[in-house]
Amino acid sequence: MRIPAHSVCTAIRDDIVTGVHERGGRLTEEVLARRYGVSRVPVREALRTLEAEGFVVTRRHAGACVAEPTEQEAADLLEMRLLLEPLGASRAAQRRTEAHLKVLRGLVRLGQERARQGNSDDLRSLSGWFHETLAQASGSPALTSALTQLRHKIAWMYASEGPPDPVEYWAEHGAIVDAVARGDGDRARAVTALHTERATSGHRLRFAGGADRGARPHRVRNPQHPVNMPSLRH
Repeated sequence: MRIPAHSVCTAIRDDIVTGVHERGGRLTEEVLARRYGVSRVPVREALRTLEAEGFVVTRRHAGACVAEPTEQEAADLLEMRLLLEPLGASRAAQRRTEAHLKVLRGLVRLGQERARQGNSDDLRSLSGWFHETLAQASGSPALTSALTQLRHKIAWMYASEGPPDPVEYWAEHGAIVDAVARGDGDRARAVTALHTERATSGHRLRFAGGADRGARPHRVRNPQHPVNMPSLRH
C-alpha cells in the first residue's frame, strides 16, 4: 500500500517541531524512508512541501536540511499571528456553520472544566483544536492553511509557558465563541486580538543568536515514527 505523501510530510514536520530532526541537520531521502517505513517517492514529495512551508532548505553539496530560522524570522511569525488570528475570527463570525459552533462550544466547555481541574496537558491540546476549528470556521482555505502553518512554526521556534490563569484564558475562548455565534465580526476580532496578544507574551524563543547551530532546541528521543500508525494527525 502506498503511503500518502501528506502523511509522511506530517510525520517529518512533527519530528522537526519536537526537535527529533535538529536545526541545520541533513534530511536524506534514504534515511527518512527507512525511518518512516516508506519508499523514497513520498519522502521526496514531503520534503518539497516542507521546503515551501519553510521547515526545510536545500543546500549546495548537502541537499535537504532542516531550516535554521533567525530571531527576526521567529519574531515575524508572532506578529503575523497577531494580525491573522483576529482576521480569522472576524471571518468566522460571518461564515461559521452550526457544526462549527457546536464544536467550538464543546471545546470551551471541556477546556473550562479541565482548567478548573488544573490539567495543563489536556489544555494545550484543547487550545490547539479550538484555534484550528476557529480557523476552519473562517471559510477561507488560504487563511486556514496560513494559520495552521503559523501554529506549527511557532511551536517549533518557541516554548510556551502556558497561561498564568487557565480559567481566565478559557473564559476568553468563550467570549470569542459568543461573538462568533452572534455574527459580530468586530467584537470577534477585538477579543481575539487581545487573547492572542496575551498568549504571545508567554512564548520564549528556543534558540538565540539567529542561525547559531550551537544553540538548538531540546532533542526528543524517538527512534521510530512510522507514518502508517493511526495516531497521525495534522
